Amino acid sequence: MGDTKSQYHKIINKSRKIFEDKNSDYGSSWRILRVISLVDQIHIKAQRIRNLQNNISNKIDEGQISEFYGIINYSIMGLIQLEIGVVDEPDLKLDYIFELYDKKVSETFDLMNAKNHDYGEAWRDMEVISLTDLIIQKIFRMKSILKNDGKTSVSEGIDANFQDILNYSVFAQILLKE
Repeated sequence: MGDTKSQYHKIINKSRKIFEDKNSDYGSSWRILRVISLVDQIHIKAQRIRNLQNNISNKIDEGQISEFYGIINYSIMGLIQLEIGVVDEPDLKLDYIFELYDKKVSETFDLMNAKNHDYGEAWRDMEVISLTDLIIQKIFRMKSILKNDGKTSVSEGIDANFQDILNYSVFAQILLKE
């Protein structure tokens, strides 16, 4: 488990650096995105990963790793938007953005630790393509929940799906590097 923790934090540290750089370029412009827009962005990235995995030719010189980093950051943006709401204009100062970012990562990391305890790190025996499929499945679940005004009767909510997608993306990164 110690190895997973250090691998997880290494991936998150790189994700955070990418997020910092993009926020330096664009500010908090992502704050205007509604939750469905963030879900759609994740869908686009996950579908591109699936196309790469299916050996569909590509014209963009970026592979699965950069797309998984994008999914991680869009998932964190989604969790932030769920907590503090969508706005009409960018509104957050960088220090507060990173406080929220780190909070959402910490909560998601804690969830990963609990699930890894219960499931015995079963993800280590999975294929990256299976993690990609699970991400896409979660996307369709989220779209269904959003069509229901965010309500579920027995299922996890949108936030849990963002957290699972984030964790699956970290797991995929770890497996791709091993």
